[in-house]
Amino acid sequence: MPLTKSTRRTHSEPTIALINIVFLMLIFFMIAGALAPTLDDDISLIDTAELEGRAPPDTTVLRADGALFLRGAEVTAEEAVDASLDGPNGPDMRLVADREVPAKTLMLRVAELRGAGAETVWLVTERGLDQ
Repeated sequence: MPLTKSTRRTHSEPTIALINIVFLMLIFFMIAGALAPTLDDDISLIDTAELEGRAPPDTTVLRADGALFLRGAEVTAEEAVDASLDGPNGPDMRLVADREVPAKTLMLRVAELRGAGAETVWLVTERGLDQ
């Protein structure tokens, strides 16, 4: 029986196939990004950087010194919760806090409101648009 010498094949890395796939993905995302609609050049967005904000109605305001205010008058946590129960949100409190309020004071006031009967305390914040 004749013995033949087996030829050993070298297996190359499939890097060419990987490069092709990455290249095709790059082209796909470039085309998909170009097809996305852009803002019209004639439109300019509203600038709210200098806008003076005001609290939504029937929300409790926490000032920088830690005092609670409702409809312009200083209130206690119990009075704020009682007023909230009569409002449209029921036991859910809405709280607008000054940005200068320390986190510790904010958490203490939220705990007081929860202890006074508020089931949940929602912190009302400002939403910004980065340009």
